[in-house]
Amino acid sequence: MPENKFFPPEGLRSSSPFSLAELRTAMEQGDILESTALRCDAAHTLHFSLSGIAGVMPRQEAVAPWISGADRDIAVLSRVGKPTCFTVQSVEADEKGAPLVRLSRRAAQEKIMDHFLTSLTPGDLLAGRVTRLEPFGAFVDIGCGVVAMLPIEHISVSRISHPKDRFLPGQKILTAVRAFDREQRRVTLTHRELLGSWMENASRFQPGETVRGIVRTVKEYGSFIELAPNLSGLADTKENFVPGDCVSVYIKSIRPERMKVKLQVIEKLPPLAEPEPLRYQITDGHLNHWVYSPPNYEKPPVETVFQEE
Repeated sequence: MPENKFFPPEGLRSSSPFSLAELRTAMEQGDILESTALRCDAAHTLHFSLSGIAGVMPRQEAVAPWISGADRDIAVLSRVGKPTCFTVQSVEADEKGAPLVRLSRRAAQEKIMDHFLTSLTPGDLLAGRVTRLEPFGAFVDIGCGVVAMLPIEHISVSRISHPKDRFLPGQKILTAVRAFDREQRRVTLTHRELLGSWMENASRFQPGETVRGIVRTVKEYGSFIELAPNLSGLADTKENFVPGDCVSVYIKSIRPERMKVKLQVIEKLPPLAEPEPLRYQITDGHLNHWVYSPPNYEKPPVETVFQEE
């Protein structure tokens, strides 16, 4: 299981009804719970209904302290209508005597970040949920809304123009820890190592087959066409192609010793409606060392070594 199995991303935690007794027990034990924020009032307090029991989360309790500036207000407003993790800070009575539960997402996130920074090491696998896509990478919730950065160059071996070429917002993915900044309380992720080596991907194809591919890069000498997220081949054709075009390609040759796939474009195909499903070769445990290149590769190995910086 990924290392954050006890602290899943928001929206992936199993839900159950709340009782007043269970909320009091959760407060005493420091348990992390989850419910959907229903509205945000003018004071930026989030309001919840915990199986009919009113819950409130003041602005200062809605966001982790390492998030600052305008991002704090955006982070609060963006919780409306979304699953939100929290710990129970108190169980009180409102002015009419009805139960009122005070909640803190900040405390839950600080607890989880403390756990990550003391327990995780580079190479540990984490389940995540994509929260935002930017040209430079993907922001990934790795537990209770704690967001880590997945740089675009670590998404796959096949180069992409934008993370949206690989992911959708809200998508559940697997990642591995690449690095920490313990002082800034930041985690950086990688993803490409989980998608398999060159040989694992190339073994799915045979010379003489015609398959679907996606144009990723167009050069003077030809076009690099992705057959799988961690496998691309080169076709001589470059005219009238742009990155993202879907094509059918004939596989002319596969040469592991040179780590090359030679292709011939047959025709252009209609675009895909969304990125193709990911096929993970590694789904559990810990990575110390990952080698992408084949054993008989003529050049120095293409590899990743996971270690503390």
